[in-house]
Amino acid sequence: MTSPSTPLPTRMLGASGIAVSALGLGCMSFSGVYGASDDAAATALIQDAIDRGVTLLDSADMYGWGHNETLLGRAIASRRQRIVLATKFGQVQGTAGANTVDGRPEYVMAACDASLKRLNTDVIDLYYQHRVDPRVPIEETVGAMARLVEQGKVRALGLSEARPDTVRRAHKVHPIAAVQTEYSLLYRSEAEETLKTTRELGISFVAYSPLGRGVLTGAVPTELAESDRRRSHPRFSGDNLAHNLALAARVKAIADRKRCTPSQLVLAWLLAQGDDIVPIPGTRHRERFVENLGALSVKLSADEVAEITAAVPPGAAAGSRYPAGQMGSVYL
Repeated sequence: MTSPSTPLPTRMLGASGIAVSALGLGCMSFSGVYGASDDAAATALIQDAIDRGVTLLDSADMYGWGHNETLLGRAIASRRQRIVLATKFGQVQGTAGANTVDGRPEYVMAACDASLKRLNTDVIDLYYQHRVDPRVPIEETVGAMARLVEQGKVRALGLSEARPDTVRRAHKVHPIAAVQTEYSLLYRSEAEETLKTTRELGISFVAYSPLGRGVLTGAVPTELAESDRRRSHPRFSGDNLAHNLALAARVKAIADRKRCTPSQLVLAWLLAQGDDIVPIPGTRHRERFVENLGALSVKLSADEVAEITAAVPPGAAAGSRYPAGQMGSVYL
């Protein structure tokens, strides 16, 4: 087990000069997305993560519509200089129905100021466009983001769920330090296609949902509770869930032989894909966080990596990454 006194391995964020722990912490679940969250427990987990050497903390202004950033700002107040603070802008709460996306330059500037205030900080280390706005040329959005760097409000820029051509166009305006996309053993086709471009351009890849929203942990029941938000995701619906849990059982069999947990195995597999990849598993449970951190101690041989890769081939998962209504807003 990794202890607070053991320095964690680090990886660079593109050409930004910013180093982060090889595993980061996704903070979305601290805002009630996957069930009731407790601010005191969340604060304790965040601070424990920092004390154990995790330096990349990932938030967004739409997580709890400001709650997540406010919580994070309070939690890191005494530890701000020890972390790389990442947040995102671009999703706007719908007044009646689905969220919308706003990539207009004036919105970029206003959103950043609001995030800085909630986070109680003078600078955001890594600022992402959360979703690409198809109505606004990426050059205009990133141009505004670049002005934030010039103003000293942001240190490095990132894009989330951007397709390779979008990444190329953005990178011509201002160096992109990181691209964040869902990437796990279960869902990896789009990520691996994007990696061809990010590696060519020297951009890091931040992998969110590296445990397949829990499917790969081996701890998901065959039927989710009525209150579980994941029920709206096709991967958790009916026969899709049964199919995906069968894939997870293959992973568990390998993990059992390796004497680690399935979560640790698939995170170790992801880390083994390249030093440019930084997974950011999220959890509101301390024991799960400690378990995930243990992946850094799992060493895989080339043969083991190949075996895990073959156990869940690309495209093997049943069901899309998001509900149909949201699929049109990713990988743009």
